[in-house]
Amino acid sequence: MKRTLKQEILSKRNHLSKEEIRKKSSEIKNKFYSLPEFKKSKNILFYVSFNNEVDTHGIIEELLKNKEKTIIVPYVEKHNPILQLSELKDFNGLEPKTFGILEPKKNFIREFNPEKLDLAVIPGLVFFKDGHRIGYGYGYYDRFLKTLKKKPVKIGLAFDIQIAEKIPHEEHDIPMDIIITEKEIMHCKK
Repeated sequence: MKRTLKQEILSKRNHLSKEEIRKKSSEIKNKFYSLPEFKKSKNILFYVSFNNEVDTHGIIEELLKNKEKTIIVPYVEKHNPILQLSELKDFNGLEPKTFGILEPKKNFIREFNPEKLDLAVIPGLVFFKDGHRIGYGYGYYDRFLKTLKKKPVKIGLAFDIQIAEKIPHEEHDIPMDIIITEKEIMHCKK
């Protein structure tokens, strides 16, 4: 069931035009900026979008320019199943690495203490109204979030077509606190 749902949502998302992605991502960005949780945050972990994900490049670049927030991005070390974090100072300090996703170039890595995160913006393929998500199947974010003593506010950015009704989740799945689509902001019930 999970696999079928993932394929169905991925197919829908892959059929979005670049213009639709741009427009919907802009609406999602505006809703994200309106969140009190965003306004009072200082240290924000962002996934760096690729393929047809909700575009985070524009948000990251804007926030880097205004310098009011510390922007953190994940990277993967070979043979380490836990995401590593690096503070990002310049978007040009990224290059395609694991799975083709932009990660910090080796000489641009600035280790960041994950316990200092206020917000974590998490990718996913499918999001459920109760906050659970289906990712790409590697478990990096769930494993990473489990290691934290101080839990940041977890935010999923998704196009409305990526929202599904609840299905059974696994014990290791970490739910989002908030999901934002171009149509709404969902505060997920615990």
